[in-house]
Order: sequence, then C-alpha cells, then structure tokens
Amino acid sequence: MSVDYEAEIARRKREMNAVILAHFYQEDEIQDLADHIGDSLELARRAQETNADVIVFCGVRFMAEGAKILNPGKLVLIPDMKAGCSLEDSCPPAAFKAFKEQHPDHLVVTYINCSAEVKALSDIIVTSSNAEAIINQIPKAQKIIFAPDKYLGAWLMKKTGRDMLLWNGTCIVHERFSEEELIKLKTHHPQAHIIAHPECPEALLRYAAHIGSTSSLLKYTEANPGKEFIVLTEPGILHQMKKRSPGSVFYPVPGISGGVCVSCNNCPYMKMNTLEKIHRCMVDRSPTLELAPELIARARKPLDKMMEMSRAVGRN
Repeated sequence: MSVDYEAEIARRKREMNAVILAHFYQEDEIQDLADHIGDSLELARRAQETNADVIVFCGVRFMAEGAKILNPGKLVLIPDMKAGCSLEDSCPPAAFKAFKEQHPDHLVVTYINCSAEVKALSDIIVTSSNAEAIINQIPKAQKIIFAPDKYLGAWLMKKTGRDMLLWNGTCIVHERFSEEELIKLKTHHPQAHIIAHPECPEALLRYAAHIGSTSSLLKYTEANPGKEFIVLTEPGILHQMKKRSPGSVFYPVPGISGGVCVSCNNCPYMKMNTLEKIHRCMVDRSPTLELAPELIARARKPLDKMMEMSRAVGRN
C-alpha cells in the first residue's frame, strides 16, 4: 500500500509539535511542505526562534548541527545523517586547529558551512548573506583568517578591501561550473542576466551582473520580473525563483565532472533527503543530531557573535 507522505508528515508534525526547516537547495516537494525555507542565515534565525519541541532539518549535517547548537534542549532530526558537505570536508578540524595556531594574532572568521568542531575553533561565524557587513565591523588593523571557502574569501577581500589569510577550501557544486558552457548560454541568450553565488571561482564571477547569497539572488530575480536569468548556483533555488518571479525564464549552467559536461550541478548531499526519509525520521525519532555539551558551548559563542553583529547592522 502506498503512503501519502505529505499527509503523514503533516500529521506527525502536529503530534510531535515539530517544525520543518528546509534549505533552498532541497527538492521541490520538500521545499513545498516545509514550514520555513531559506539560506543558512535565515534557517539559523528560524532555529533560534522556534517554539517547537522537535526540529526536522532538511539540509545537510552542518546545518542541523547549527540548529542543535542554538537549541541544545530540543530534539533535532535529520532525514539522512550521511548528508554531509564537500566544503565542510575540505576543512578538517585537526588541520584547521594547527593552521590557526600558526597565526595566533589573527581573528578567525569562518563561513557557516563547516563542522561544529571548526565553529568551536572560530571567533565569528558568517554566512554569505552577512559576511561583508560583519567583516566591515572588524577593526582595520585586526588580521583575519577566513575559512573554509577560498572563493568566497577572495570575493569578500575585493568587497571589503581586507587582506585576509584564506583557508584552501571549496564547494564541489560551485567549483565545477563550466565557463565554456556559461559563455555558450550567454551567446544564445544575450539578454539574460547572469547571477552567481560568491562560492564560484573568480573566472565565473567576472561575468555576473549580480553576485550574492541564495537569498540575494532570489531577491534580484523578484526585482526584475519577466527577465531571463543564467543562474550560477545549485539548481534547487530555481523552484523558488519560478514561484516568486512568474514569467521569468531561468537557465541552470552545466558543470564539468571528470572532464565531461553534465546537465546540472545538483549537490549530491542536499539531494539525499527525500519525503520518505523525512517521514521515517519522524516515525523513528531518529537519526538525531547529538553534540557534546562542551562542544555546543564553544561552538555557540561564534554563532551568537554572528547574530549580535547581524543585529547591529540592522540597527544602523
């Protein structure tokens, strides 16, 4: 007998007093049933503000860790514990700790796409939405380590004028976009706006009419209805772009994998979550995201600092 997963998830959610948080890169049907969708900053805020007893986090593991850090007393469920992140993997905690110790006079500003252990080694966490504003609040004389994404770090150096020491990490999705295929798309659609996430290499960002976080890209398309857009980020965002900017046309950029052009740059980790897995984790109340209290305490400090500095920008 087939299961109506959407109906069953809704029922379980009511019974458990649960909230479902989903990233923009999730499959369309997951975005449509979530209580809140957003980028890393928005989901961190939602996790911090929720009154639910249970948080079901539809994203990748580091995001669910963030929800647990901000809500240590709540049950945090993740549909698939194997849903990791290539960028997180590019910054092993032990290696990063040694790197930090080699530069004791540097403030550590770390992108939220990292493990709880790396967060605990950081002074301030940032997202692609708030990184520029937060770095601009740091005194000019203060030396900065930025980790783990070297492309986001390089873009922020150009935006802020800061000479930061960059960790050599990358995201497999944004790194493998094909410049050749981007040029072909622009040639075939000369009126299209190229929009890009700053995790993309500089060689691609130089073509973009707008560079920003997933939320920023979404807002740009909303502000330009009825246009054509060539999108340099994970294609899961296209679902919300089409909903919020009806009449616009969107073109995902192919990527290169093993020297072969592939149709799109889906994040293999984001796509590990399914309706069936969401339902199963709610039935079993597992897998649960568990972190040691001492780790939560250390990782919470740079996240709280991010929230504090983000609010300071809002007041200005």
